[in-house]
Amino acid sequence: MTKRVSPLLGPKEALTRREASMLSPNATLSTAAVRRRAEERVERGHRQHFSLDADRILHSLAYTRYVDKTQVFYLVDNDHITHRVLHVQFLSKIARDIGRFLRLNEDLIEAVALGHDIGHAPFGHDGERYLSAICSGHGIGGFQHNVQSVRFLDRIERKGRGWNLSLQVLDGILCHDGEIHEESLRPHPDKTFADLDREMELKSADPEANLTPMTLEGCVVRLADTISYIGRDIEDAIRLNLIHRDEIPANCAALLGTTNGAIVYNLVEDVIQNSMDRDAVGFSPEVSEALKELKSFNYTRIYQNPKIKGEVSKIGRLFETLFELYLQDFVSENRESDLFTGFLDGMSPEYLDHHKPAEVVRDFIAGMTDEFFMRQCQLRLLPQRMPSRF
Repeated sequence: MTKRVSPLLGPKEALTRREASMLSPNATLSTAAVRRRAEERVERGHRQHFSLDADRILHSLAYTRYVDKTQVFYLVDNDHITHRVLHVQFLSKIARDIGRFLRLNEDLIEAVALGHDIGHAPFGHDGERYLSAICSGHGIGGFQHNVQSVRFLDRIERKGRGWNLSLQVLDGILCHDGEIHEESLRPHPDKTFADLDREMELKSADPEANLTPMTLEGCVVRLADTISYIGRDIEDAIRLNLIHRDEIPANCAALLGTTNGAIVYNLVEDVIQNSMDRDAVGFSPEVSEALKELKSFNYTRIYQNPKIKGEVSKIGRLFETLFELYLQDFVSENRESDLFTGFLDGMSPEYLDHHKPAEVVRDFIAGMTDEFFMRQCQLRLLPQRMPSRF
C-alpha cells in the first residue's frame, strides 16, 4: 500500500523555514522535537511537532477531566470560583503572550501549559498531600502531580500506550513547579529521555527537588504558572469573604496592584522587559521580592485559612479508605469494581506488567475528578437504598 503524504508537506516546510528565520536564537525549533518512538506518519503529515503535541493533550481523557478538578477551593457552592480547567487556560494565554514578545515557540509553550496539571489528584494540593502519604506508606514513593502528569500522558493514556509526546513537552510539564519561587530561570538543555525518567524518580523521592526545564519555553511556563494563579486566587478569596482587598501588603499593592488584572499585567510586563534577547527569563529584583511576599501572603491568609480547612481531615480519611478498598479489589480481582470496569478494562499488558498493585490504585484515584471521587465514596462507603421491587 502506498503511504499517503500530505499535500501540505510543501507549505509545512515553508512554515518550518519561516519559524527558523523569525524565532529567537534561544527558541526551540519544532524540528528539534525528540520522541521516544519515531512516527513516520508525523513526518509525512502537515502538522509541526509541538502543535501536534498540543492537539494530543487536548484530546486526552485526562484533559477532559480538568473540568471538575479543584484549583484551590473545593466543596464550595459558587459557580464563579476558579477550577483547574480555567487555570490551565489562563496559564496558556499568559505564557503565549510572553513567548510572543520573546520570539519563542508558542506551540511548545501551549503544549506544556495545557498538560502541566493533568496529574492533579481530586481536591487539589490537599488531595495530593494525602495521596502522597498513602503512596509512601505503600512503598511506591511520594505522589507529585507534575510527575503524575507525565505518567498519564506518557504511560497511562490510550490504555497504557501513551501519546508519544516530545521530550521537550514532557520535560516542561515535569519541571513546571510554580510553587517554587525563582527570580530568573536559565534552561538546562541537552536532556534525554533517560534524564526525564531519572528526574521523575528524583522528584517522587524528594518533593523539594528543584528541576529546571530544558527549554526557555518551559521556563516561561514555569514563571507564568505563578502569574496565572497568584492574583486569581486573591479574587476568589475576596469573593468568598476570606480576605479583603485592602489587606494585600502595601509593597505588593504598590508594585503589582490589587486586582488580578493589574497583577497579571505588571508581572507579564516585568518578565518581558527583563528577558528580552536573553538566554534566561525572569523578573526584576524588586518585582521578584514583591511577588515572593505576595505568595507568602496567599499561603498564610488563603491556602492555610482555617475557614476552608474544615473538611480536610474527612477528605484525608476518604482517600485512605478508598485506596485500601481498591487495593483489595485489585488483589482479589474483583472484576465488578470500577477499578477494572472504568480503568483497567483493555489496558495494555505492558502497563500491568510494569506497575505494582498500589501504583495501579494510585493512578486510578489520581485520575478522578472531585465529583467522581465523591460518587465513589457514596457507592462504597454509604448504605444504599433497597429497590422498591425485587
